[in-house]
Amino acid sequence: MPVKVLIIRFSSIGDIVLTTPVVRCLKQQKPETEIHYLTKYSFQPVLRNNPYIDHIHYLDNDLDEVIGKLKEVKFDYVIDLHHNLRTLRVKKALRTTSYSFPKLNIQKWLLTTLKINLMPDTSIVDRYMETVKPLGIKDDCRGLDYFTDDQKLTNNDIPMSHWNGFAGFVIGGSYATKQLPAAQWKKLCALVPFPVILLGGPDDRELGDEIAADDPIRIYNSCGKFSLNESAELVKLSSVIVSNDTGLMHIAAAFHKPVISLWGNTTPGMGMFPFYGANNLKDKTEPLSVIVENRDLSCRPCSKLGYAQCPKKHFKCMNSLDMGFVALEVQRLWKVDK
Repeated sequence: MPVKVLIIRFSSIGDIVLTTPVVRCLKQQKPETEIHYLTKYSFQPVLRNNPYIDHIHYLDNDLDEVIGKLKEVKFDYVIDLHHNLRTLRVKKALRTTSYSFPKLNIQKWLLTTLKINLMPDTSIVDRYMETVKPLGIKDDCRGLDYFTDDQKLTNNDIPMSHWNGFAGFVIGGSYATKQLPAAQWKKLCALVPFPVILLGGPDDRELGDEIAADDPIRIYNSCGKFSLNESAELVKLSSVIVSNDTGLMHIAAAFHKPVISLWGNTTPGMGMFPFYGANNLKDKTEPLSVIVENRDLSCRPCSKLGYAQCPKKHFKCMNSLDMGFVALEVQRLWKVDK
């Protein structure tokens, strides 16, 4: 009988992508393991093409119903990569050996409230990997995975002006204080000499229209026109990605694309920076990742997630970022990808 392992991560896109090294290493180092993954139904595009997962269980609304189905599987282990009250209910119901990753909530509170930094300088991936060490699993240092659908995008899906290459600008974000303002994007677009595709979901369409209005031929607004996996294909086709702290940033890292990440009220110090393998915040040898943040603000970071608006009303963490520097880095990394 195969060993049955349940991995849990309910949300969100980036967090789920950051769990993929655990899935891959477990399957490749113990091929006889039957891997199950529990997540929210809304995130099924993120995992449905992952070849290392044998079964995906989806939470829609009724957790008790999901738990009932999970109990029928008779798991040997639960790997809890979310670690909240709902996952606690799942673990209690399944009554099997479980391992949970450390969320470091106290350290995050100290950092955002008192500006005392006791966070480790490594990626959250390292904490995820700790949960499978008792099973004899080691990090293979190959970074993240992302698998899209068999249906690939073609040149016909983007303007002819972008066929020879483009920079992808990820303008969306789960909170307003994690999003670079339109004026900053406009400034960056004017400084970059390459075709640009704006990436995001339907909620970012209006912002994309505002940015693209300055040069609608060179700047193509794809927000809301493509599915998540189609947008991921655009990321794969790009020469360089400039991104807010959001899911497509991690998908770009999974494809080993050059990424310039922009940080507002959140901080890469919490471990959510672009991850390419065995890299951390003190290791500056990773040539594909550029972190852009204002470290001189006493009010930053102000949240581990984000807000609808800047608590101080000035939003200096994003408004003060140097778009001239970002534009120069786009040009440097454009050459790296060629």
